Amino acid sequence: MNHMEVDQPALRDLERYRLLVEAIADYAIYMLDAGGHVASWNAGAKRFKGYSEDEILGQHFSVFYTPEDREAGIPRKALTTASTEGRFEAEGWRVRKDGTRLWAHVVIDPIVNPRGELIGFAKITRDISERRESQLKLQAAREQLFQAQKMEAIGQLTGGVAHDFNNLLTAVLSSLELMRKRLPDDPGLVRLLDNAMQGAQRGAALTQRMLAFARRQNLEVEVVDLKALVTGMSDLLQRALGTQIELTTQFPAEPIAGLTDANQLEAAVLNLAVNARDAMDGTGRITIGVKREWRPAAGTLPAGNFVCVWLADSGPGMDAETLARAAEPFFTTKGVGKGTGLGLSMVQGVAEQSGGRLTLLSPPAGGLVAEIWLPEAAAGQVAQPAQEPAAVQAPDAKQLTVVAVDDDALVLFNTVALLEDLGHQVLEAYSADEALTLVRAQQVDLVITDYSMPGTNGGQLATMIRAEQPQLPIILATGYAELPAGTTIELARLSKPFTQHDLAKAIAAVRVG
Repeated sequence: MNHMEVDQPALRDLERYRLLVEAIADYAIYMLDAGGHVASWNAGAKRFKGYSEDEILGQHFSVFYTPEDREAGIPRKALTTASTEGRFEAEGWRVRKDGTRLWAHVVIDPIVNPRGELIGFAKITRDISERRESQLKLQAAREQLFQAQKMEAIGQLTGGVAHDFNNLLTAVLSSLELMRKRLPDDPGLVRLLDNAMQGAQRGAALTQRMLAFARRQNLEVEVVDLKALVTGMSDLLQRALGTQIELTTQFPAEPIAGLTDANQLEAAVLNLAVNARDAMDGTGRITIGVKREWRPAAGTLPAGNFVCVWLADSGPGMDAETLARAAEPFFTTKGVGKGTGLGLSMVQGVAEQSGGRLTLLSPPAGGLVAEIWLPEAAAGQVAQPAQEPAAVQAPDAKQLTVVAVDDDALVLFNTVALLEDLGHQVLEAYSADEALTLVRAQQVDLVITDYSMPGTNGGQLATMIRAEQPQLPIILATGYAELPAGTTIELARLSKPFTQHDLAKAIAAVRVG
């Protein structure tokens, strides 16, 4: 009788506990026998796993694990750990009845009888798929922020390096140009000089790619007829690609006009074509086309009408990892010495500075599709036909008195030499203060100043000169090709590196009277 009086409250407690466990829907709480077979099942387990009690009782709990985990013996290791260490806790993929997966937090505790013998396990599973998804999104956002900060730092470094290279190349190109004019007519020497000039010009092209990546090249944004641009460079493309590449085009009947810099877009298309040729080892098919589409908002781009120059090749394409990194600066799949890793960065820079974007697609069937998206020109805007550059006139008999300003002695020396060879009188200044002193002390016809100088830069110098002599022509020579923030005056530009022809053309454009 006493025994029954003691047992009845205990039994009632056990029953209340059983009902509580079975009612819990947010956790899968169930028992396993010593061999790992399911011995009880609650509402949470049914909701998470999808099995009814009749379907799962007596089944081995390894049915909830992925095939790869079962192959690795994870269920057995979990029970061994729980029985020997007193607890097993882990996170991982689990499989529902319908085959879908959930990310679960699992705890397994051993159950022993009063004699200390293992008689089963208590297992608690919590579905934390949403929490994991949030953590992954947060991690991805942090990674994107880190990548953006890294790209910004690399962009600043690249732009600075490109500026310094432009200064050096200005000195090299101008020196070679003047030497070629003054050396005797020796075919051997002329060929050596021409080779040196071609090497320097290739270096200048590389710095333009670096500046494009750093978003610091000066784009002359205009309305560009995309079909006419691609058609006009077809001969150049075929020569660059070689006879083993089949080049075709796909154009719609209606005109397609976008807003960008025509010269930079040509360079971008040529770069994409050469990349495609290399990916196909010089043999295959390349198709270039243009199209117009309304595009939804993506990243920093608003929704709107965009036009596109696209290029598709018949090469092997890219895997997901390579595709994700393809436009990173200095990343290349080419061999050592065969690529700088700046080509796609340059294309991306041109697209983004124009208000568009570069996208790369690698279809399952193979090949790569590169798309340069650009803002569509507004209705009524018409692309201007390309014009031949006007011939540079020879300098007048009267000399110009020119103040040449640059803090780099190499560049200043060569700028002075080029100007004197054109017949002008040149006054040298290594700083803005020296230039102001010269301009105030005597009659000056023209000022040619570097932009990036310590202390007072070229844009600030120009503002001070204009305040005193509003009509004095000023040319801003710069490897950055950008004005300092806050400068509102209009200045003629001379991009470094420049040749004597470029210099003479800039002077002819600003000459007064």
